[in-house]
Amino acid sequence: MFDLKKYTSANIKNDVLSGLVVAVALVPEAIAFSFIAGLSPIVGLYAAFIIGLITSIIGGKPGMISGATGSVAVVMVGLVMQANEKLTLAGLSGDDLYLHMLNYVLLATIIAGAIQVLVGVLKLGKFIRLVPQPALYGFVNGLAIVIAMAQFKFFDGQGATMYVIVGITMLIMYLLPKYTKAVPSGLVAIVLLTLVVYFMKIDTITVGSLANLSEFKGQLPHLIIPDTLFSMDAIIMVLPYAIIMALVGLIESLLTLAVLDEMSGERGSGNKECIALGCGNMTAGFFGGMAGCAMIGQSIINFTSGGLGRLSSFVASVGLLVLVISMTDVLNTIPVGVLVGIMFMVSIGTFEWSSFSHLKHMPRADVFVMIVVTIITVVEDLAVAVIAGVIISALVFAWKHARIWAKTHTEEDGTKVYTLEGPLFFASATTFSDNFDIDQDPPRVVIDFKNAKVLDFSGVEAIDAMVKKYEEAGKNLLLRHLSPDCKEILKQAGPHCSYEEDDPTYKVAFNY
Repeated sequence: MFDLKKYTSANIKNDVLSGLVVAVALVPEAIAFSFIAGLSPIVGLYAAFIIGLITSIIGGKPGMISGATGSVAVVMVGLVMQANEKLTLAGLSGDDLYLHMLNYVLLATIIAGAIQVLVGVLKLGKFIRLVPQPALYGFVNGLAIVIAMAQFKFFDGQGATMYVIVGITMLIMYLLPKYTKAVPSGLVAIVLLTLVVYFMKIDTITVGSLANLSEFKGQLPHLIIPDTLFSMDAIIMVLPYAIIMALVGLIESLLTLAVLDEMSGERGSGNKECIALGCGNMTAGFFGGMAGCAMIGQSIINFTSGGLGRLSSFVASVGLLVLVISMTDVLNTIPVGVLVGIMFMVSIGTFEWSSFSHLKHMPRADVFVMIVVTIITVVEDLAVAVIAGVIISALVFAWKHARIWAKTHTEEDGTKVYTLEGPLFFASATTFSDNFDIDQDPPRVVIDFKNAKVLDFSGVEAIDAMVKKYEEAGKNLLLRHLSPDCKEILKQAGPHCSYEEDDPTYKVAFNY
């Protein structure tokens, strides 16, 4: 919640001004993502307001911006098409078809939100730490490219004026902070160029050209109970889409949180963000909004404009609603070129340029992961990219550590000691037995684990099998420096198997 004690007049000013910049930047994004999903612009605008408001108050990272996003909207395309096909076969058309289809979208949004709340309650948000740094670089770079590519469609059919407006906007955002940071450069660009275009009657595409927002003037979000809410057929149909929407939303939000953590030097709460995002999506579903998640572009606009507290994201969401219901005529006059220029600068700021300098120091496998995640983020989607990055990194790690070896020496009493080196887990379990020569070993043998760790149940099974082989050969085997939970599982090894007491206390990961 808001910690008013931490706020000064400068903090409040920065948060309010930054929030206003983000509010304006949210409008074309929400409209564009609504169009991607095949929905009315008001569905995306309501989502941006509701999700942004709730996450601003109870989210895991102050100043992070959430709303309707392209990654989630893309998932909805398949649902909208399937719902339209089903309803068309049922004889619906026109407005009736759209309204009934919207009920399926709202149901999927509510279910996705419930899944996200469950993930947060079960404290599974911490698993974002499993995403390796090269995959994080790839995600950020890929998303920066996607943000930039999404702006190119606005140049279709436009003349030199569009390019001039975009260029001037980028210059303002680059040069103004060098002289003063009292006012966000994005806000200066929006106000200045809107006034110039309006009073000089310059012919260029405006927000009103994308969608006439005046028809939504005065329309507040209102409670909608989807008529599909208690329909088992509808739930079964939307469930696969809802699960993917929930996962995509969680991954993008948690990775955005990780990026902002790195920029700010303060760690946010992934589990709180999961719960807040889920509550936001469930509420949006009941008030006519589509599902969404954190928006890395707008979050970075907010951060770089000085919006570091919850007030900034709160002002952004409330400001958006005020703009939509009372100032639509003003919004309609804002040149799209200004917003495109702002997003280009966001793309440049989002790209992890330092990753290039890291390339010569990175292992080849990490470079491969970064490039693969970047490419998949651009050509496919975020969830697939991140999952691929984690899987590739895990396989590379397993391959590098898939060997365990032993040094041997003989003690004064003739006991042969195998001192193991390396981790014992599923990847190295098959080569574990290659280290031993049971037939040639003396009657007393020690396996010393002081320089090795048993990481999973496969490793325990490998030890169990080796103990049994020595038992069958009639030889006395002592396991040294083995953790208590390994011993507990190996009780069945027989009377010849014994352990030393000065053993470590690490735990074994079980896979059953």
